Amino acid sequence: MTPPIRILYEDNHLLGVLKPGGLLTQGDRTGDVTALALAKSYLKDKYKKPGNVFVGLVHRIDRPVSGVLLFARTSKAASRLSKEFHARRVAKTYLAVALGRVASSGGELVSWIERDHKRARAAGQPSAKAKEAVLDFRVLDRRGGFSLLELKPRTGRHHQIRVQLAGISHPIVGDMKYGAAEPLEDKTIALHAARLSVKHPTRDEIITIEAPPPPAVPWAVFRSTIENYFASRE
Repeated sequence: MTPPIRILYEDNHLLGVLKPGGLLTQGDRTGDVTALALAKSYLKDKYKKPGNVFVGLVHRIDRPVSGVLLFARTSKAASRLSKEFHARRVAKTYLAVALGRVASSGGELVSWIERDHKRARAAGQPSAKAKEAVLDFRVLDRRGGFSLLELKPRTGRHHQIRVQLAGISHPIVGDMKYGAAEPLEDKTIALHAARLSVKHPTRDEIITIEAPPPPAVPWAVFRSTIENYFASRE
């Protein structure tokens, strides 16, 4: 059964949704249902629109990752939002549950990442293929053999967060592609796009869309910390 998307923000120009882990952002060769298709279906049904419904894809979230996904409802909004994302003027905040107890309370991770088809890997030094990746992190809690992290990428490299956490020997829970020993039961990984702030395409203001991660394991281990984290930002 295809997990539903939840509407987080909607106006005449934008549609912000909560994408469950395991749901594709856009189509691939599997032919599985996508968040893009569900967003179109939602708008078509709600507004009784005949024919095709325009929904512009301006960024993506990996299939096993959950979180805030923003669509454009007009071509003008799509063009302007795409420029904001391309220029790195969009603030993104992720939460992750990493394996092990991260010793540092926070800091900056800087590395070089090469993309190899659907995978990425850390490179020892800059090269024509390797691009700099910069990630700010903060430890929110440590329990048992896990760490709850707040992550703010300053660059947008392929699988950047996943590669960089694996590079410090703290891979994301469930992420077998990058170092986890075993998968989560639902094949997702414990990485969640928690918050997105961007300039509205038609108004001179910054909008922020956010949503907590799913309540299931391993997020449930940090339930009280996560609740306090979002409550403190209200």
